[in-house]
Amino acid sequence: MSETTTPLNDRFGGFVSARSRKRLVEGLRRKGIDNEHVLNALASVPRHEFVEEVLKSRAYEDTALPIGYQQTISQPYVVALMTQLLLTGRDRLKRVLEIGTGSGFQTAVLAQVCARVFSIERIGALAERAHHRLEKLGIENVSLRYGDGTNGWSVKGPFDGIMLTAASDRVPDSLFAQLAERGVLVAPEGSNRQQRLLYWIKKDGIALRHKSIDVVFVPLQPGQA
Repeated sequence: MSETTTPLNDRFGGFVSARSRKRLVEGLRRKGIDNEHVLNALASVPRHEFVEEVLKSRAYEDTALPIGYQQTISQPYVVALMTQLLLTGRDRLKRVLEIGTGSGFQTAVLAQVCARVFSIERIGALAERAHHRLEKLGIENVSLRYGDGTNGWSVKGPFDGIMLTAASDRVPDSLFAQLAERGVLVAPEGSNRQQRLLYWIKKDGIALRHKSIDVVFVPLQPGQA
């Protein structure tokens, strides 16, 4: 994939899905997503390629959908917001770490605004499916790994951005250690009943916390499955 982003609605999917993505993006704009790079990324990635066949008709609804193994593909608004927060103060990132590949949809969106994405998934079947989906779409600037994401991927760091797509009471210190100076880490934090989407900006070696919105994510778990 080149450094500049070619809209994937010109490269992937048909006319109907392109229209559906356009309507979805218009809705995201009304909800406050105003970063054009993020909106273009959401308009580009065919979400129907990342959901099960029986749910394809709902792919462009602004809602989370099940993907099996008690996991979900995140609501498009949350995907857009997390990506917008990750880009805080920047148009494009060089190296990003994603903890929790899931369906691969968020990964594909990140690939539109990052030169290189490194993503870790602890559930083997989901990691394999995501790999095949990204390969099918010709997305080549993503490296996937099956394993425990709580320890990060230090040999590939430091990262300009780190995104966690699962919630925990506390973000592991090992991930902050892999965040580059002026880098941004975005993560849901809290228990199953009460979670907040937070982001940290690292300045002079210290990660300063900022709050965004209340959210609901699956829990961050160590190990492999």
